[in-house]
Amino acid sequence: MEVLAERLSHLDPEAGGAVRVVMFFDTLMRRRVDLAALTRASATLAECVTGVRLHGTGHVIRAAPNGLDAPETEGAASTTLPIVLDDEPIGAVWLERSGPPLSLDDLVLDRLALAAAGVVERYGPARTTMADPALVELVISADTDEAARARALRLLGFGLDAPIRVAAVRSRRPLDQVGGFLSPNRLVKAAPLTDVGVVLATTLDVTRLPPDVRAGVGSAANPDESWREARTALRFTTAREPVLRHDDLGALALLAQVPPDVARANVDVAAIAALTDNAEDLDTLDAYCATGSQRRAAELLHLHHSSIARRLDQIGASLGIDLSHPTGLTRARLALTTWRLLED
Repeated sequence: MEVLAERLSHLDPEAGGAVRVVMFFDTLMRRRVDLAALTRASATLAECVTGVRLHGTGHVIRAAPNGLDAPETEGAASTTLPIVLDDEPIGAVWLERSGPPLSLDDLVLDRLALAAAGVVERYGPARTTMADPALVELVISADTDEAARARALRLLGFGLDAPIRVAAVRSRRPLDQVGGFLSPNRLVKAAPLTDVGVVLATTLDVTRLPPDVRAGVGSAANPDESWREARTALRFTTAREPVLRHDDLGALALLAQVPPDVARANVDVAAIAALTDNAEDLDTLDAYCATGSQRRAAELLHLHHSSIARRLDQIGASLGIDLSHPTGLTRARLALTTWRLLED
């Protein structure tokens, strides 16, 4: 390679420089440098401030051309490139050149991004969001012994000193994207299990989820119990309430334990099931149960409150429940929720 670079430098200085850049990064990888050393060496080569950021941890390294840490005030990136591992962007590398980019800047960043992905994969855990479903299942399974669970968590990159939060999600969006919404600046792992996605993280910010994502979040300290809670909470979600924490269910969580045949035999639940042929009535009842007020239900459905009152009178007669009475409203809420659990 050195002989080739020497020959190319006589024929084409830029081609010779490109070969030297490739040799430079190949040498760094053979020496098995870490991210900090890789960034410092790259800054020296590029003769400008060079940066590396990992999305999963939020970790940022910036080095000056002299090989020391760059000042805390981050400059404007003149050239940026994503770090890609397993077809997923896991971070970014960039140059902060004060003048226009140089001809070899793109190559330097390309080799730096490849080298950074190699370092992350080698020293890991890899900060990709998508994880081996078998490892995730070990973490959340009630049949896993604690030693195997701890090993699975370590392989996924989680320490044993922080509680693991578990979310059960349903969405048409890619699962890694949902994981990024839930925990944008920390380690997060996700995997599909049958019809439900699992997201593991030390912190989960459900306020960042878009409205088209359904999610249930567990609160127990043990991942297996937290997963059970998350699955239960997911069953209670609706279009109007797409995200629920298990703690917020309170006594309603008991409905999930009612045997299906017992629930179907209940007269109120059977009446709700008969009502489902009329989507308009079901939507009206849902809005009324969610708000507890005819006027607020009317606002939610963009109808006059008198129209809602007439509909509720008809629905109440069909159900055999006085919806104007607090007890009737409670019965309707419980029956509607129980019917939804049966349909889940």
